[in-house]
Amino acid sequence: MKTTLLALTFVVALTLSASAAQKPATSQHLAGSSAAEKLSAPGVPPSLCDPCLFYGGDLNISSLNAAGLSDEDTLFIPGSSTYASFTLTGVSANVTGILFNIQADANFDPQTATYDVRTGVIDGNGGTSIASGSASIAVAATGRNFIGLNEYTVAVQLSTPLLIGPGEYWFNLTPECTNATSDGSCSVGRMFVSNTTNRTNNVNGAAQVPYEMFLNSSFFGFTFANWCDSSLGLNSNQCAGASFGLMGALSK
Repeated sequence: MKTTLLALTFVVALTLSASAAQKPATSQHLAGSSAAEKLSAPGVPPSLCDPCLFYGGDLNISSLNAAGLSDEDTLFIPGSSTYASFTLTGVSANVTGILFNIQADANFDPQTATYDVRTGVIDGNGGTSIASGSASIAVAATGRNFIGLNEYTVAVQLSTPLLIGPGEYWFNLTPECTNATSDGSCSVGRMFVSNTTNRTNNVNGAAQVPYEMFLNSSFFGFTFANWCDSSLGLNSNQCAGASFGLMGALSK
């Protein structure tokens, strides 16, 4: 089953279904590289990460390991979400919002997104959801374009601030585009969360546990599949971390 779905699901550079209006051009990024990526020092996170508790780092469009992972709820691809890891050691934090850097291949104009925070996620098991909902989004273009796809920072504020203690958590934010009558892009567009290979401009970037991203997709038939599963075709640099962030502050 995984082999059959592979051609449809994993990297932003994959060709789209023939039913799509257009598809991104292939590039050298498809090849990937097993060479180790040098991690960057902390820098300036996206402006929407305010106050910025954590930011994993930017997409490096010049890296052979740059990629995008399915994170979309549209008329074309419903119910496909990528979760990324964040950990706290010895402290607690109040999380007030979540942001994901999203690549899009069509007119990108969603108004809302779902969010979900989980503990105990393992391959094939989603653990326990401790906060979830749907919220209006704030959007800011990053100015990056990856093989024809524009990237946007998409952020939501949680309905209630979430106090988390020491441990590992998995966060998701999935933009929604389900308006069939007034938005034709909902029927053809794809959306992908960017990966980060160098932690460029990270804030507390080491708090993202590497190799702990999961795909939960009813459309593609995956239940919390680790993106580092060899059957999904990513190398260890491509599946190491997501370009996402958390708003909030450490708890006093």
